[in-house]
Amino acid sequence: MPAKSYHFLSNETLLRTLSREVYECLTQNILPFWLDKMLDHERGGWFGQMTGDGIIMKDAPRGAILYARLLWTMSAAYRVLSKMKSEGAKSEGAKSEDYRFLLEAATMTKDYILKHFVDKEYGGTYWSVTADGEPLDTKKQFYAQGFMLYGFSEYARATGDEEALKIALQLFDVIERHAWDNEHGGYIEACTRDWQPIADMRLSAKDENYPKSQNTHLHIIEPYANLLKIDSPPEPVQAEHLIVPPSWHPIREGAISNEYRNAKRGESVSRLIEIFCSCILNPDTHHLDLFFDMDWRRMSTTESYGHDIECSWLLHEAALVLADARILNKVESVVKEVAKASEKGLQPDGSMIYEGEPDGSHFDRDRHWWVQAEAVVGFFNLYQHFGDEAALDKALRLWQFIKNHLIDHELGEWYWSVREDGSVNLDDDHAGFWKCPYHNGRMCLELIERIDAMLAS
Repeated sequence: MPAKSYHFLSNETLLRTLSREVYECLTQNILPFWLDKMLDHERGGWFGQMTGDGIIMKDAPRGAILYARLLWTMSAAYRVLSKMKSEGAKSEGAKSEDYRFLLEAATMTKDYILKHFVDKEYGGTYWSVTADGEPLDTKKQFYAQGFMLYGFSEYARATGDEEALKIALQLFDVIERHAWDNEHGGYIEACTRDWQPIADMRLSAKDENYPKSQNTHLHIIEPYANLLKIDSPPEPVQAEHLIVPPSWHPIREGAISNEYRNAKRGESVSRLIEIFCSCILNPDTHHLDLFFDMDWRRMSTTESYGHDIECSWLLHEAALVLADARILNKVESVVKEVAKASEKGLQPDGSMIYEGEPDGSHFDRDRHWWVQAEAVVGFFNLYQHFGDEAALDKALRLWQFIKNHLIDHELGEWYWSVREDGSVNLDDDHAGFWKCPYHNGRMCLELIERIDAMLAS
């Protein structure tokens, strides 16, 4: 459907159409690709890489980020789509489908992580394993610990599985014990396998080597907020799989009560929100700066438009889940400021470029898959919560760009990016360490849930 034709529809019809389109993208393009092409039936788990031109690299290493995000995606898809079936969602979904295959994929992923990624000696999870499941890069990147928490907490939300929730709570304890900076606040990037200081703290080769980043904080507040969505966590009893080593009990010696855990989770989300508003947000530009020294000196001027818009809605979600009126009131002004700043990356065709320097000396004009997906959710969030019709138009134009240029209708999934000249980027992975169904799958699931809620109100 051409973008302009949306405007001839009533909002209800428009929302139903959008919901149906993203549902079809999720169930006919994204999920089938992973379930049909990326499962390793010989060695178990998921293959670690498919090249941009569609070649599966069977012996490629398997990354913690890929597996944690797959756990989240399959769990969230099962939770949302099963609810659609049982309740008859207002969006036009497949109410006759049986989604147990998604639960099976999520459970397989959970079991693989517990068997191969958990460090049974020092606790936490490895950064990567070999194709045979043996430890490869054993460093403890807290970005990865956060995503593992996100995956296990979502599996617990979807299934009520107590062991998954206990593991999520253990991961929360690991991050609080080893990453929190008691002197300056905030979370450091990484440690060695045994939680000692590490020289190279970078998340990837393209990142700068500083001890704190916006990206890691974003993907710690994200799972922490997800934990708050789960009521009445179980008392911490011994589970078969431990993310923390048996030699110590996190936070303090002795048992940790539910009351203490609940207060600690809320406190951590609250202080993360404060860190974003007072340390990471640039008060002059309203962009979110990327890298920091231990004492929160700003070490980068680059503006990442995708991170800006992604953070705008994730920060808002955290404040909504926290349900503190004072904090929410403060956050909502920041949400709108950051989303507005991200518009610097919007292009005439509706897409959003990757990043740039404030003085115009550099722009990366690739249209990455994840940036477009997060921008759809971020602008839709402004429409849903603040009635911003212009933001809805931006979301629809981004979705139209995705449909026209990023979705791979032959192989399945989305391309990594579209170049400035309009050509498709086949140099980067079609699936791999960083390329997975989390951003685009979540975009679809967020819109389905949000639209159902709006139509039901």
